[in-house]
Amino acid sequence: MLVPIVDEAAELRRIMADGLLYPVFQPILDFRLRAILGYESLIRGPDDSPLHRPDRLFAAAGEHGLAHELEHVCREASIRAFAALRLGGRLFLNVTPRCLLDVQLMNGQTADLLSALGIAANRIVLELTENQKITDMPGIQEALLHFRGRGFQIAIDDLGEGFANLRMWSELRPEIVKIDKHFVHGIADDRIKFHFVRAMQDLAEICNASLVAEGIERQEDFTCIRDMGIACGQGYFIARPERQPVTHLPLKVQAALELQSLPLSPLTGGPGKLPTARNLLRPIAPVPMNASNELVIARFEAEPELDVLPVVHGTQPIGLINRHSLIDRFARPFRKELFGRKSCELFMDHAPLVVDQHATIQELAMMLSLAPKHYLFDGFIVTGDGCYLGVGSSHDLMAMITEMQISAARYANPLTQLPGNVPINEHIDRILKSGQAFVAAYLDIDNFKPYNDSFGYRRGDDVIQALARLVCEATDERSDFVGHIGGDDFFVIFRSADWELRCWQIISSFAEAVGNLLGRDERLRGGYMAENRRGELSFQPLPTLSIGAVRIGPGECESHREVAVAAAAAKKQAKKKLKASAGELPQGNLFVERRRLGNHEAPLYAVRALN
Repeated sequence: MLVPIVDEAAELRRIMADGLLYPVFQPILDFRLRAILGYESLIRGPDDSPLHRPDRLFAAAGEHGLAHELEHVCREASIRAFAALRLGGRLFLNVTPRCLLDVQLMNGQTADLLSALGIAANRIVLELTENQKITDMPGIQEALLHFRGRGFQIAIDDLGEGFANLRMWSELRPEIVKIDKHFVHGIADDRIKFHFVRAMQDLAEICNASLVAEGIERQEDFTCIRDMGIACGQGYFIARPERQPVTHLPLKVQAALELQSLPLSPLTGGPGKLPTARNLLRPIAPVPMNASNELVIARFEAEPELDVLPVVHGTQPIGLINRHSLIDRFARPFRKELFGRKSCELFMDHAPLVVDQHATIQELAMMLSLAPKHYLFDGFIVTGDGCYLGVGSSHDLMAMITEMQISAARYANPLTQLPGNVPINEHIDRILKSGQAFVAAYLDIDNFKPYNDSFGYRRGDDVIQALARLVCEATDERSDFVGHIGGDDFFVIFRSADWELRCWQIISSFAEAVGNLLGRDERLRGGYMAENRRGELSFQPLPTLSIGAVRIGPGECESHREVAVAAAAAKKQAKKKLKASAGELPQGNLFVERRRLGNHEAPLYAVRALN
């Protein structure tokens, strides 16, 4: 039972003086690495004190003029606990913008503590919280320049909570931005939240910042955030804040990561292959953390092809030693005598880029593009289930990306730049192998040849490009795959639940687009006069769109060939013209194969026309 405070200020001073504050650490997951990026430190007061909760604790400090003193004590407690627990990755420290000007932070006292504990400054992220108005923006910017010059990174918290942090983002240019949990909770079921976060993602790409989605509590939101390409996530679904936090991802998180959505990019590296970090792995024997610098130098001298050496604690990678950096340090006078027998931990990079073996090539490329420049030279460590496997180089990554881009360009349709037959077939085979249900839709333009012959191939290309644009706009980029078979034929793999509504949207939008390409008279008549194949002048209807769709359930097809046959049959049914209702010409047809493949007792099909 909590005892009411008689003298709140005295109680707060006692808690700080007696070292009763303690941090809990919440992991931050890097989706691209499939590993823990670092930990956010959250301060708690004594369990039996009314000042246990951080909101009450900091409110009391602000009321009694002890805010700066409290932040300093919290910062020191967090750093010491982080070092004592030997946690990997980065440490996120919450600071108020005003605290950046605190003399105890500016005078190097924190940097000295980090040095004494063996924590590199580039592992510290100063996370700015929006709980006070910034009155000295030039002073804050100058302070950030000071901290960045010493290796610290900057993050802002709760993006979207208010306009102030949008201003902070534009003026302070943080390396990391945290999305407020309001926009994360329920994002899988809320398209408005999805588009808000997508807009934040666009801003982050422009500003060269990484996003962290806070407040992930459901697996559905976890999967949605991951599939959007958000860099990192944090929340109860991943792990709760603890005094002894997890150092490996919980099994349920690993399982959720294994349920990787099918990549929609045609950059697959060949039939059925999805290049990952494992394809770039070189199994270099690591050195233990207690190895001496003399041993490491001897290793570099004996193996001149080595550019880096990984350092491990047991099976867990904890650092990376760069050959040129180490040799340069020991080339100075007396360095070998002073540091030769000391642990190699002294000169290693404590925050190397560590990636899971299943990280895709695209994810690796994005990480390196946003990472500090030295990662381009050092490369990255590859792990499996958190254990060291080997090292990958940026040079090999760039070579593979170039090869994949050449391959993708070879199979892309030159008119629309959409994936052609080979990527379409590969994607169908991947989704069949995954056991997921989907809908295969074959799109074909009716009456296209007379239009192309009458108005010329350039006008015909305009129609095809318009259809490509409309299909891409109507499909869900998170789950649907759009391909261009060739000519006026397109193929869509739908995994979005409202796929049928999207098909009707495409038909309607295409009819409107075609009408805008012709004059008023042609639109009113629904067609134009042109020569037919016999050279006779006759009425030609406007191009319309027919879509044949077939549901493919798990195990119903073994390869893309069976899917193609079923979709082609559905398309033929769709092209059978329906009689115009009320004397109007149909704007398009949708045929949906309702029968399960191999089941001849179910209804054969359903056809509707859009008038």
